[in-house]
Amino acid sequence: MLILCGILFSSILYSQNNKIPPEFAYIDEHVDLIILDIRYAGKHNFVGRPIKGYKQPQAIMSKKAIKQLKQASEYFLAKGYIFKVFDAYRPQRAVNQFFNWSKKSEDTLMKSEFYPDLDKKKLFAMGYIATKSGHSRGSTIDLTLVDLKTGKELDMGSPYDLFDEISHHNAIGLTKIQKMNRKMLKDGMRKFGFLSYAKEWWHYTLKNEPFPSTYFNFIVR
Repeated sequence: MLILCGILFSSILYSQNNKIPPEFAYIDEHVDLIILDIRYAGKHNFVGRPIKGYKQPQAIMSKKAIKQLKQASEYFLAKGYIFKVFDAYRPQRAVNQFFNWSKKSEDTLMKSEFYPDLDKKKLFAMGYIATKSGHSRGSTIDLTLVDLKTGKELDMGSPYDLFDEISHHNAIGLTKIQKMNRKMLKDGMRKFGFLSYAKEWWHYTLKNEPFPSTYFNFIVR
């Protein structure tokens, strides 16, 4: 009987540990016509391998953030654009992996694509990645816009997760079209309560996020 209870308890605990909190939801279950390209669930990211905590290429956010994102999506859809999402909620264990990776100077597999002009040890100090990420609070998202007619991403002047000054909102050297595209995304996201991050044109956080001081660690699955 004791063994049976132990097994039952373990099963319940396992089930609970693999559920997302009730205040969270999957973005694509609430936002229509959205593309998911969750980089950290695969190898196409600055580390070059799947990141801890990403068991499936899913995008999860707080329900409060999703409500605003849905409105933003409808706003852009009326203009002929849809969202492509690269990352949303990020488990703390993933952030920890980034920190440990930054200490391994010999691991530069993806340097040429994602941080060609920077020493990886400086990525934290320069604000590109952090020991505590807003993504782990559940109301931050990395995204871009895709033209419905062409099926192509808008030209933002730099690719996602390029750690370089060209990815900053006020970057020098952008074309008129690139500036306009960034401004359109920024203005549209702000209209629905999302704040931009100066060093990453793709990064937006809900201004009135529901968990401003909580860093979650549940698995993306």
